[in-house]
Amino acid sequence: MVTTSFSLPPFRPFALENWQSDYEQSVDFNLSDSTIDPVSLRELLGSEADIERLLGTELYYPEVNGERALRESIAARYPDAGITADHVLVTIGASEANAAIVDAYCPPGSRVIVMEPGYRQVWGLAQNRGCDVRGFTLDPDRGWRPDLEALAELATPETSLIYVCNPNNPVGYILTDAEMAEIVRIAERCGAWLVADEVYQGSEHDPADRARTFVGRYDRVIGVNSMSKSYGLSGLRIGWAIGSPQVIRDLWRRHEYAAIATGRLDNILAGIALEEATSARILARNRAAMSEGWSLFEDWQRSLDGLVRAHRPMATPLVFLRFATSLDSVEAGHRIRTGASTLICPGEYFGFDGYLRMNFGFGRDYVAGALKAMTPVVHAMAEEAPSNA
Repeated sequence: MVTTSFSLPPFRPFALENWQSDYEQSVDFNLSDSTIDPVSLRELLGSEADIERLLGTELYYPEVNGERALRESIAARYPDAGITADHVLVTIGASEANAAIVDAYCPPGSRVIVMEPGYRQVWGLAQNRGCDVRGFTLDPDRGWRPDLEALAELATPETSLIYVCNPNNPVGYILTDAEMAEIVRIAERCGAWLVADEVYQGSEHDPADRARTFVGRYDRVIGVNSMSKSYGLSGLRIGWAIGSPQVIRDLWRRHEYAAIATGRLDNILAGIALEEATSARILARNRAAMSEGWSLFEDWQRSLDGLVRAHRPMATPLVFLRFATSLDSVEAGHRIRTGASTLICPGEYFGFDGYLRMNFGFGRDYVAGALKAMTPVVHAMAEEAPSNA
């Protein structure tokens, strides 16, 4: 009998998604999710013409790389970068785009650098490929500004890819133009691909403080975005990658293996959502939900008199908070889950233990109910170890 050994490391599960999959259906309040209060089909469809368009759709495959009309709408979001429909690949959420990018551009043994705290999909995919994965941090003592000196030191000639999330998940920080320029300079210096996960564009709490795109700033930038976060349309499972025509061909070949195509109805509904009037209406609706939710959180935080600490996010419906407890973030997450029937996410799963991520954008009554349920548990955790609070 012939046996074969392989050198890839043991498979590393996606801890954050495991946490949500295991527990989100068994709690009264799920504040672990990363989107905004979901938009209903009734809210999205603004006219009889939209409804008739859906009813007349033949349920056949769409164009494999995404319906051209949708790709043209996506390209129009990057007016200063010379983007056309041929620079766009429509994928099953941003997650498929990220997976295809890692498969295409992160050979085993190469260095991959990721922003931390952060959504750890690229981190885990690269580790599973046998890459040398390193993190550069956002500094909580400086309002979550990035440590770009650390990034520069990590970016060796062996670096295949640098991954950033802007606006950031889980802290909601928006990079400045100067910070973006320095990240691009570092990527150019070592020749690395720069993957810009921009799924929270449009969720800025102040619409005047718009997050800029990395797309067009460097010939090895790949932009990733989706309808799931700022638009509250995660059920469509529509995302996209933006890159040169060669990049799109590389990712398209992998898309054919993984998915063949996205859903035709999903393509049409995403196109409706990106129409100028509809987009403005949905984003305004979602900003209002975030504003109301943040006010609730601030009132709750004040009522707890120092037992909960958090920095106000610049974007996203997410807050990265700390409880006055000696428990690690996973233990604290379990305590909140079992004691308050509320699910929030341990910071360990973002590379920052001691913190937890909570969503405040799910509607006033829902968020208020979760905060009320959490209050006695927060007090109890603090009372167990007051000297370590």
